[in-house]
Amino acid sequence: MRLTRERGFDQVTVEAIAEAANISRRTFSNYFACKEEALLHGECLYIDAFARHLRERPPEEPAWTALRAAVRTLYSSWGRPMDREWAARTRMARDHPSLLARQLANQTRLAQDLEAALEAREGPPGVRHGVLVGVFLAGLRVAVTAWTEQEGRELLAVVDEVLDEVGAPFDS
Repeated sequence: MRLTRERGFDQVTVEAIAEAANISRRTFSNYFACKEEALLHGECLYIDAFARHLRERPPEEPAWTALRAAVRTLYSSWGRPMDREWAARTRMARDHPSLLARQLANQTRLAQDLEAALEAREGPPGVRHGVLVGVFLAGLRVAVTAWTEQEGRELLAVVDEVLDEVGAPFDS
């Protein structure tokens, strides 16, 4: 992220990232297929943690409530420095198609992981979990977009505001 802020996304090469990390190009390639994957590695960690937090919620908790609690736990554990990094990454993805494509692939994996976690909790309900996760993630996207464009607001406050708005039909 530091290199992309300093030089711009298009001017940063895999070699420059490897050099800045004090590793070889080959070592970089052992962990990441491309610079987009390296820049969005934090999102992959987020996906894994989000699904894990959802799986850890009490099984009797309604699905929407469990999703909200899992995202609150996740965001609370990050803190302010992660907020700034995520905002910068989100803004950058809007301007670079290759980064946006990778981000969309990550979001698809997140949706699949969350649906699987809900099915593990409640069993296969037809399309309900897909609809619920789709609406939930759309709410998160709206919240994150609003948050990246507003200075000084806490991410969780914006997320809660948006999820309150869209979640009422799922709160049972």
